[in-house]
Amino acid sequence: MQAAAARARRLLASPAASGIPGLLSGPRRASGAEGVLLHSLDGVPCSPSSPHHARGFSSCFASQSPRNLVLPTMASQWLSEKSVPYHMATSHFSTEASDLDHPTEAVEEMYQKMLKSVEAETMPPNAWLWSMISSCTDKEDIKLLFQILQRLRVFRLSNLRINANFNDHLCRKVTEACARVGAFDYGLKALWKHNVYGITPTIGSAHYLLHHAKEQNDTKLMGSIMQVLSRNSLPLQPGTADIVFRHISCSLISWFYIVLCSICYDADRWDLLSAYAERFVKAGVKLHRTSFDIWMEFAAKVGDSQSIWNINSLRGRSVKHYTLASGFACVKGSVLDRKPENAAAMIKLLYKHLPDQKKPFVKDELEKLIAEWPIEVIKRQKKDNRKAMEEALIKDIPTMINCLTKSGLDIPVDLDKLTTPQLQAA
Repeated sequence: MQAAAARARRLLASPAASGIPGLLSGPRRASGAEGVLLHSLDGVPCSPSSPHHARGFSSCFASQSPRNLVLPTMASQWLSEKSVPYHMATSHFSTEASDLDHPTEAVEEMYQKMLKSVEAETMPPNAWLWSMISSCTDKEDIKLLFQILQRLRVFRLSNLRINANFNDHLCRKVTEACARVGAFDYGLKALWKHNVYGITPTIGSAHYLLHHAKEQNDTKLMGSIMQVLSRNSLPLQPGTADIVFRHISCSLISWFYIVLCSICYDADRWDLLSAYAERFVKAGVKLHRTSFDIWMEFAAKVGDSQSIWNINSLRGRSVKHYTLASGFACVKGSVLDRKPENAAAMIKLLYKHLPDQKKPFVKDELEKLIAEWPIEVIKRQKKDNRKAMEEALIKDIPTMINCLTKSGLDIPVDLDKLTTPQLQAA
């Protein structure tokens, strides 16, 4: 501390600091680290990303040539013109400062007004926020918008005790503003279920971003949007599929369909998956094996044997070999059709053609068919049909196992799990 103070006194007492022109014609030689610093800054202004940098910027040039003495004054003026809150926001989001990276005057003015209102513990008028959203014209404006949204969210929660997010319409307008200026990283944040901005994600906002990506033929952005939808469990609509498959290549559509199938399966939406499937198939999309697996497995889960056979027919046109998922979906279809002998024959055939490393998993799937699948499929039936299906499964599944053993494939399973109270309660 004492050494720094002494150095400051020497600099202030130097001819350059006191403005003696006779000694400014040749800069003094610096030694050690100071010389390296002065050399690196000679003629190259430091980035004014913080007041700390500006102070170093000014002191380093105090002993340089006249052309460099102008720069500290410029930095000082820059700091006096910029307000501290936005200055801090800029340094937070960017490691480089540029004359081009600044918000528009209208947006910054509205940001300052709302910020002062919050600091005075007064909720700003809604009209100010709407005005700021409509005035955004570049990414720097969006940065300020999200900053003030976060501040307003905290204020509403801590001062007004309002736990609810902003209304859906405002959130949609925020998404539109992000798309309008090309700030898609912020647009994707508006789809996060858990965010600090008080934004409520909606499928309508996602559709707006998808439409914009479609118009730009930006398949990478469409992929990012679909991933965010999947991770945040947003309820999809058939219109989502329409946007996707009408405007991108079939190979990418197949990948998107896998994502959509997974979302529908996790959300337990057989109706939605069926709607997507119909649209994709009519569009002539060549689906991947994974898509067929999810589709057939879901059909078996809801107890729709006719759909299992229809999907399997489509699968056979593009995929030769069965997987465990597609194979056991067909097994369950035969059980649902009251054909346990056919089901046993399918298991034996599947076991024969599976790779050796996959064969041990046949027992796992068989145990699931006995212990888990009946409960799942019975609870999805109409109440009037549940009793009949329960009786059929309790009779046909053991028959299937006996036929499998007689055929020479003996896989030990616990049939006692088939008649548990859970099955009867389903």
